[in-house]
Amino acid sequence: MARTVAGGSGGGRGKGARRPEVLLPELEPWGGGELEPDGDYDGLEFREADFAGQDGAGARFMDCALTGCAFDEAGLRHARLLDTVLTAPRGVGTNLADATLRDVELVDARLGGTQLHGAVLERVVVRGGKIDYLNLRTARLRDVVFEGCVLVEPDFGDAVLERVEFVDCTLKEADFTGVTMKDVDLRGAAALEISRGVERLAGAVISTSQLLDLAPVLAAQLGIRVEG
Repeated sequence: MARTVAGGSGGGRGKGARRPEVLLPELEPWGGGELEPDGDYDGLEFREADFAGQDGAGARFMDCALTGCAFDEAGLRHARLLDTVLTAPRGVGTNLADATLRDVELVDARLGGTQLHGAVLERVVVRGGKIDYLNLRTARLRDVVFEGCVLVEPDFGDAVLERVEFVDCTLKEADFTGVTMKDVDLRGAAALEISRGVERLAGAVISTSQLLDLAPVLAAQLGIRVEG
């Protein structure tokens, strides 16, 4: 089960994200085998499992711990991850489109091309690690914290972000095209690079230094020519 704890970098401007604190029960070791579509996994510990290429579409993971597992090309569309901790997951091309992640901790991930378009993330912490080409198009993020991680070319196109925080997180060439933001805190980002959608930052708070860094992009978006 998860206990919700208050977030905190709101600084009096908007509401901070509510973080999950996942308190797992005593877990049973997973017996092995392959994932099953619409499989039900409750109170299990998965350790160093290789799910590469497996089909777990619609599967439900509740009160689970997945440690050091491989997810290359794993099919987890419409999966539900509830009150679950994933530590050091790795893989390329994991399909979590239209999945639900609620009260989830994702720690030290090494992922590339993860498909989370159309997904719903609520009370999720992404801590440490590096995720390349994360696809969050049309996803809904509420009470989500990206902390101490590196996101390379994440795509938030047409997503809805509410109470989302970036804390000591590096954003490289982020795409915010069509995004809707409410109480999004970017001030704690260690680096903030926006390739597209800078005009969609309404509803976010940034620092003065970030504003100066983004000034050329904002000027270009507004058609302002800066000389001298």
